[in-house]
Amino acid sequence: MKNIAFYIASRYLLAKKGSTAVTFITWLSVGAMTVAVAAMFVIISVFSGLEDLNKDLISNLHSDLTLKSASGKTIKNLDSVNKVLSSNKEISSFSRVIEEKVYISFNGKGDIAYLRGVDSAYIKVNPINKEVFYGTYPSFKYSNEVLMENSLDNRLSIPVDSSNHYATVFMPKPGTGIINKEEDIYNKKDILVTGVFPGKDQLDSYIISPIELTEELLSLPKKSAYQIVIKLKNPENADAVKQSLLSSLGKNIEIKTKEEENAAFWKMINTEKLFIYLIFALVIFITTFNLAGAIIILQLDKKKQAKSLISLGFPLIHLRMTYFYTGLLIVISGVITGLILGTVLCYFQLYTEYFKPNGLAFPVKIVEKNYFIVALTASLFGFTISWFFSKISKEYITKN
Repeated sequence: MKNIAFYIASRYLLAKKGSTAVTFITWLSVGAMTVAVAAMFVIISVFSGLEDLNKDLISNLHSDLTLKSASGKTIKNLDSVNKVLSSNKEISSFSRVIEEKVYISFNGKGDIAYLRGVDSAYIKVNPINKEVFYGTYPSFKYSNEVLMENSLDNRLSIPVDSSNHYATVFMPKPGTGIINKEEDIYNKKDILVTGVFPGKDQLDSYIISPIELTEELLSLPKKSAYQIVIKLKNPENADAVKQSLLSSLGKNIEIKTKEEENAAFWKMINTEKLFIYLIFALVIFITTFNLAGAIIILQLDKKKQAKSLISLGFPLIHLRMTYFYTGLLIVISGVITGLILGTVLCYFQLYTEYFKPNGLAFPVKIVEKNYFIVALTASLFGFTISWFFSKISKEYITKN
């Protein structure tokens, strides 16, 4: 019988042991592996959910591709750039953007804000108009109609869509020399808030306005742009489209993907995920010492049976494989039940949102590769421990 070692190992695991302690330690090893695997799977799934959550949070901040000038703030040869972008079949929409810090004042209150001037095509790249929860998105008929982030509007107590209440934005003027009058320090413009939107911490203190307003405040010529934000038909082709545009536009243009615009942020997320993985890998490694104890105690409990098998001509290598297979069965049982338990917990959180620290439900995302990562980690440690502690010597079995 070729699989006699595996058959004996399965009987060791499932059949009643000679000692209650052996049975308890064997199933304790399975239980410990189950809990460790389930915990690791749940935590990694939470981090996968956090990645998606963070992508949603920054979706209003960065587009699929962002085009800037490699030297200076203003994009040069904007007409030729627009022609190249219009002729690219991979590009769905693009929009001109000018963004600067401003000082905003209303009724004796003031604050620093980010003024993002956009053209009418901006909502095709970033549909921020769908997030307006009070008031309306600017009509772009007038350059001083703006959309304001909710917390900034609350701090300044600016009435929304009220033609009798205007706030004032101040933009410092560049230049040198002696200041003779107030107009030499800054440009200013009265603005009307037509609506508010939630910033989600990523667009905190932002004001969205027609690009003409920023051009006036910065004394720029019409049809200017600091950057062009681009929406692709297929965001997965961002790298390929980037290279194609760079070859067409030359070295004076710099293009970044959404991931490159948030490189430091994603590096932090990935570093945290790596450390969490290493911590739980260590937990699983420590858990596998229960497996080592189970194999050793099983060897002690079955010493007489092992001696009988050796006397009947059972090869020592097959006896070692019996203990190795026993360890494998414990590991496989723990991994399978752990993944099932982890999946149940993840679906429970997805459908019930039971865990809500600070009112925000833990984000969870079940990804196929997480099953592979957890199973591979647990199996690697379990198989190694099983192989190491299955190396029993013939002298140990035959001696009295």
